[in-house]
Amino acid sequence: MSSSSSCGVSPPVRTEILNPISNRFFAPSRINFQPRSKCEMINRRGFALKGIVASGLSVMGSSLTSEPVQGVERLPFKPDGYNFWTWRGRKIHYVVQGEGFPIVLIHGFGASAFHWRYNIPELAKNYKVYAVDLLGFGWSEKAIIEYDAMIWRDQVVDFLKEIVKEPTVLVGNSLGGFTALVAAVGLPEQVVGLALLNSAGQFGDAKAKTTESEETFLQKFVLKPLKEVFQRVVLQILFWQAKQPTRIESVLKNVYINTSNVDDYLVESIKMPADDPNAGEVYYRLMTRFMLNQTEYTLDSFLSKLTCPLLLLWGDLDPWVGPAKANRIKEFYPNTTLVNLKAGHCPHDEVPELANKALVDWLSTIATKASSLQTV
Repeated sequence: MSSSSSCGVSPPVRTEILNPISNRFFAPSRINFQPRSKCEMINRRGFALKGIVASGLSVMGSSLTSEPVQGVERLPFKPDGYNFWTWRGRKIHYVVQGEGFPIVLIHGFGASAFHWRYNIPELAKNYKVYAVDLLGFGWSEKAIIEYDAMIWRDQVVDFLKEIVKEPTVLVGNSLGGFTALVAAVGLPEQVVGLALLNSAGQFGDAKAKTTESEETFLQKFVLKPLKEVFQRVVLQILFWQAKQPTRIESVLKNVYINTSNVDDYLVESIKMPADDPNAGEVYYRLMTRFMLNQTEYTLDSFLSKLTCPLLLLWGDLDPWVGPAKANRIKEFYPNTTLVNLKAGHCPHDEVPELANKALVDWLSTIATKASSLQTV
């Protein structure tokens, strides 16, 4: 694959399909392993000012002066991106490093492959590591389409078929976690393991009933268009506010419990995506047409179809998705290993040393089993 001469960047969109659960803040410490078993809708008020930047980064430039985490190698930044793949006529960016058993990393909302800056080099010492930018984010094309969770599922499934072409483990943070889950269900013959880091998604409400009523003339031709105009104006204002460096830094310091990794590299990497010509429109569509229509896609509906081992690598101090969600997933899907980290919403970037160790320990068992199955 060849690199592009210009880079598309993603809008700093809302990072979760969830409600905040915890507002506790502590410093990260040790990993707590739970024994391995057998083998929220959005708060609209917080769209741009609270959650817009938490999980995602598409790194800005190599001229940034921030130093990487001591003792942890950081992915070199390339302004033109790394590799590109054409999917359904759209340009998709991805990074690939290392050799061996393949792992595919999937970022969260508003993010890019560069959010795995401290994970790719370390994991690539033993594995072939891919990190892909979802359509509409990072260096992938900012397509003006109707976004739906199944769009990203199809993208990841086709990426596995056309680029990876081997049994694979999927790893996803935030929305990337939910995308990894639905992709694992969509391609069970190739996905042999799944790791979720503070995943998006909600459990279904069995008691909820949906009622549909026919729109009146006033609702359809007067009130609905006025509502859309109002939404667009408000979201344009929030979009402008959210990309200000001081706002970005403030939000990051609320979701990174240890704020030492909230540096200029990180802040600038979130500010830059808003410069894409299509950023505003993609942001609007994600906010109004994707984020508000997620009740049909629930965690339990996909977990009930999952067939591979699951790792939950969970930042317990996440102000949005606390440990209760991880515990509920483990209870629902017993073939789960749960690793608790004293970190916030993005444990892979906040405490990369601990996240990398937990992933490598778990991956060693998955890769061994996958290799034995191939030789049978």
